[in-house]
Amino acid sequence: MARRENPEINAGSMADIAFLLLIFFLVTTTMNVDSGISKKLSEKPPPDYVPPIIKEKNIFEVNLNFKNELQVEGERMEIKDLKDAAMAFIDNGGGEGKIEDGVKTGPCDYCKGERSESSSDHPNKAIISVLSDRGTEYGVYLKVQNELLRAYSELRNRLSKERYGVSFDELEESYKDDRNNLALKKKVEDIKNAYPQIISDAEPTSSGN
Repeated sequence: MARRENPEINAGSMADIAFLLLIFFLVTTTMNVDSGISKKLSEKPPPDYVPPIIKEKNIFEVNLNFKNELQVEGERMEIKDLKDAAMAFIDNGGGEGKIEDGVKTGPCDYCKGERSESSSDHPNKAIISVLSDRGTEYGVYLKVQNELLRAYSELRNRLSKERYGVSFDELEESYKDDRNNLALKKKVEDIKNAYPQIISDAEPTSSGN
């Protein structure tokens, strides 16, 4: 009786199938992305650099303690109210015209704030100082930063609509699509210079302080 041979399985295409499956899972699998805020760190100043004297009224103090409690200018505040408070500070325009380095500078003619003498002189002098605690939750810190960025965004959008008929978001998006457009570049720089984003992050304090 002839010996019966076991049929062979052609495994030549198994490697191709495994490779295709690997590509499929790589393409369709979603990955968690850490949230964060994109910031450009300032360059190290030269050894002979003398920091400018900043008026106290041009600094907007935002503090977060280890209990995630928010204090703005020494007063308790809810995060939802931070944007409006920051806008009022940045857009105050309380400074008067004067001569600096031989150049006459006037008050902010596009600001719509209260022009209080106890608040910021001009948007390009308004500094937002954020001080957090090492025990502050990162998610809460991001919410605070987001509200501050929203304040600048709304002010820029308002001014851009007044000057150019479109929001700053649209203006910036158009410039991203056409980097060689010098007219768009000039408009984007004009709005950014009018409301420069000046947010200073101080070194976090130790928990419990």
